[in-house]
Amino acid sequence: MSPIVRAVIAGVMLGSAVSVSAQGAQKVPPQAERLYMRSLAATCAQCHGTDGHAVPGEAMIRLAGQPREYLLTQLMAFRTGDRKATIMHQITRGYSEEQLESLAAYFAAQK
Repeated sequence: MSPIVRAVIAGVMLGSAVSVSAQGAQKVPPQAERLYMRSLAATCAQCHGTDGHAVPGEAMIRLAGQPREYLLTQLMAFRTGDRKATIMHQITRGYSEEQLESLAAYFAAQK
């Protein structure tokens, strides 16, 4: 099995584990949580760079280090259509509110 397939399977399994953890029934190891977050954030890398570090001088904004509240507000505005975009409104609808909150926190923590 290729490393990519293993990572996808791990991400799906971790998604289940994280939701169970949120209910208090199971504790997710920190390494698993990091892998899960990186798998969520990988979608953003194509446009916004690895871990939100956009290429300087390019059109896409840097997500890394932005305030969590600002990122979450923008993500939710894309999701509801209050902020217009070519693709972000579709991408944000593919995530749960909890996942968007996690992504905002993840990118805010990147330096």
